[in-house]
Amino acid sequence: MIEICFHGRGGQGAVGASKILASALFNEGKQVLAFPAFGAERRGAPVKAFLRVSDREIRRRSMIYRPDVAIILDATLLQDVEAGREVKEGGWVVVNTPDPPESLRWLGKYRLATVDADSIAERLGLGSRAMPHVNTAMLGASARATGLISMEPLARSIRENISSRADENVQGALEAYEKLRTYSVQ
Repeated sequence: MIEICFHGRGGQGAVGASKILASALFNEGKQVLAFPAFGAERRGAPVKAFLRVSDREIRRRSMIYRPDVAIILDATLLQDVEAGREVKEGGWVVVNTPDPPESLRWLGKYRLATVDADSIAERLGLGSRAMPHVNTAMLGASARATGLISMEPLARSIRENISSRADENVQGALEAYEKLRTYSVQ
């Protein structure tokens, strides 16, 4: 089983990203379980979304505390005690930042990946300048980093799950896939 945790702020699309990825993986024959975790505050407040993926039935219905992959939609959340540091050793931490992945070595012994999803989303008009919707760009970056899914089923799932600006969201995912930078901490 692969466990994924999305860390974002309300309005960035963390919950939507987990739904899109779950749908894509389900359509590829995987078993999935996706669920959000957020408080009463929504817009701008920290939000988590969780996703379990397996070839077999998923019976575990608890929070994910040690994911294999952390997808960080807002790099300021790395200041949180947990965001990005809860990943299993050797797992992936994929971060939305213009900084190179080597700058995140302090996180620990993870495989690190970065992409400037904010710039991609802003240029494509996804969300607003104050709160760009980076979820689909981060899905493209994560797909390349982890190899969990290819772009074709991911693009299909984006189109099926996003009614507004689907083409721009697919373009954002493709651009992030291409612009991803990776680094492995030894």
